[in-house]
Amino acid sequence: MSIRGAVLAGGAARRYGGRPKGLVELGGRRILDRVVEAVSAVTDGLPLLVANAPDGPTWRPDLRTIPDVRLDCGSLGGIYTAIVSGSGPVLCVAWDMPFVTVELLQALVSGSPTCDALLPESDGRRGVEPLCAVYGPACAPAIERQLARGDLRAVGFHADVKVGTLPLERVRAFGDPDVLFFNVNSPADLERAEATWRQRG
Repeated sequence: MSIRGAVLAGGAARRYGGRPKGLVELGGRRILDRVVEAVSAVTDGLPLLVANAPDGPTWRPDLRTIPDVRLDCGSLGGIYTAIVSGSGPVLCVAWDMPFVTVELLQALVSGSPTCDALLPESDGRRGVEPLCAVYGPACAPAIERQLARGDLRAVGFHADVKVGTLPLERVRAFGDPDVLFFNVNSPADLERAEATWRQRG
């Protein structure tokens, strides 16, 4: 199945002192490069980079880089931008998730044709991970209606589309969900990520 990829690099990285967190190195490589490689392995061509920073296009000159279509809408704005910036479904992954695996992303791509949005289940507060998911074109108008209500929740439009999930037991076959979906938001998070990286050899 043909599917696009998008790496979401929005946010001001306030907890990282304004430093672009995806440009931080882990195991000798930038987190951004790790995510781009994983997404590229299961999608058509190189992914779109959604980044609001003025210097965003310089981070990976080989990628098409665009800012959010709707500003100040948080993660939901990045998801929406990825959906409307091309045709067909799009696999969206946050740029600060260094441990997402190709196998997990392939499972999402393979399962996505049966629904408008396919999200992996997680142990987190929402029960699903919206920043590592596949979204189809039908999600765009649903998100527009949600934004018109002033609702910025990343999962706030789910009632208006057909949502599928990758069950937690399947997610766990690819690794610990707390590790797979771990995002580096602060220097303390980077220390934890480095410790995890060393443990994995």
